[in-house]
Amino acid sequence: MRQNHIKMSMINISLKTIEQNDNVGMFSICFDGNKESEFETFLNEFKDNAMYNKDFNIILMALAKIIDKGALERFFRNEGKMNDNVKALSIDSRKLRLYCLRISDQILILGNGGVKNSRTYQEDERLSGYVMDLQAFNKVLIRAQKEGKITIEKNVIIDIQSTTFEI
Repeated sequence: MRQNHIKMSMINISLKTIEQNDNVGMFSICFDGNKESEFETFLNEFKDNAMYNKDFNIILMALAKIIDKGALERFFRNEGKMNDNVKALSIDSRKLRLYCLRISDQILILGNGGVKNSRTYQEDERLSGYVMDLQAFNKVLIRAQKEGKITIEKNVIIDIQSTTFEI
């Protein structure tokens, strides 16, 4: 677990493609050369957890709908600040949250998530860490776009496989 890692030192992040089709490019962040993305870490943590099985399956169904229709705004709710792209899947899950960056209707970057036992994610150190990771990555992604290091075209982030970001 990397709580509050942003304050400690620079971290390298790369993006891993989760799904690529005409409707959506779905990616997930990987920290410091990890083979497993944050989304895969989330999947592995909750896939066999009977207590959250219903919520987990609702999240998987929501992602299937996004793969089918695109990362449309109606599938998400704002979680971060007004000026960032941090969202959570807008599902009727009482406990489980999956955080992501909705860049456009066709680009979605999946982060990590977990059990929400507090009123807000800010009250939970772990969930707050996941949101802060995505907020920091959102900033470097926007900067990389402005500097021409990457280009977003419809459902594709051009040069993403060869790009490492530092937060």
